[in-house]
Amino acid sequence: MPGLRLAFMGTPEFAVPSLTALAAAGHEIACVYSQPPRPAGRGHKDRASPVAQLAEARGWPVRTPASLKAAETQAAFAALNLDAAAVVAYGLILPKAVLDAPRRGCLNLHASLLPRWRGAAPIQRAILAGDAETGVTVMQMAEGLDSGPILLQQSVPIGPATTAAALHDELAALGAHLLVAAFDGLAAGTLVGRPQDESAACYAGKLTRAEGRLDWRRPAAELARQVRALAPWPGAFAALPGGGRLKVLRAEAVAGASAKPGELLDDRLTVACGAGALRLLEVQKAGRALVSGEAFLRGARLVLGAVLPPADAAP
Repeated sequence: MPGLRLAFMGTPEFAVPSLTALAAAGHEIACVYSQPPRPAGRGHKDRASPVAQLAEARGWPVRTPASLKAAETQAAFAALNLDAAAVVAYGLILPKAVLDAPRRGCLNLHASLLPRWRGAAPIQRAILAGDAETGVTVMQMAEGLDSGPILLQQSVPIGPATTAAALHDELAALGAHLLVAAFDGLAAGTLVGRPQDESAACYAGKLTRAEGRLDWRRPAAELARQVRALAPWPGAFAALPGGGRLKVLRAEAVAGASAKPGELLDDRLTVACGAGALRLLEVQKAGRALVSGEAFLRGARLVLGAVLPPADAAP
């Protein structure tokens, strides 16, 4: 079966396996669209996105418009004479003129089981909410946020130790295979969509740094999910007595004696919560190396019974 002439529209590392897989499956990559270069690294110099870097290395044409609203930008897209477009974590809204330009439309890979967790941070929101599973969805794009008909979908479990970083990599690889299957079905004319259940839709809003604050008044199980969902960015953190903050990269919920929320319970850096306790397994102070919770306590001026300040006291 001959491959399709595609535009690929994506930006972060999550989209790289999909671009690689579509090219390997024999589809023609007519052009790659990605977000413009952004300041990155210690020097804050502009750096091309992971997708743009791959495209440049493979010799595919790359376009990085800041918006797709301009008539000339839309005309340039239409002039590509595309069979279809693949959209994976692109980060820009596609106007109707862009959606309608390819002969067979635009297919989007989304890192959730739509209609649950539409929006920007579906992986982290699924963990934060305590979902038992998540997955990837390929949908036919329509106007509206992640609201088009579902074409293919595959689920994966979220275990008690699943982190956002590990889930990101698993879903990126799984999604690449699913997207190839979707375009195979599109080329064969066998792909059939089903409408999303709007009553089950929920929104995965962008993450903020403030969401990393650990509030010891909450149950330990919720705080453990917060740590797993927010590493490496924006990162969970606790306020320290006397000022400063401690970044928490790994933690586990454990049974804890009745104590004041925030109270240090033992020499393993176990902190009392609203229900249960949270043991901080890997932590990091600003400008310092990552250490175990026990190693941090050996060098910190904290005694058993000390109380870590509430979240709103963190700077």
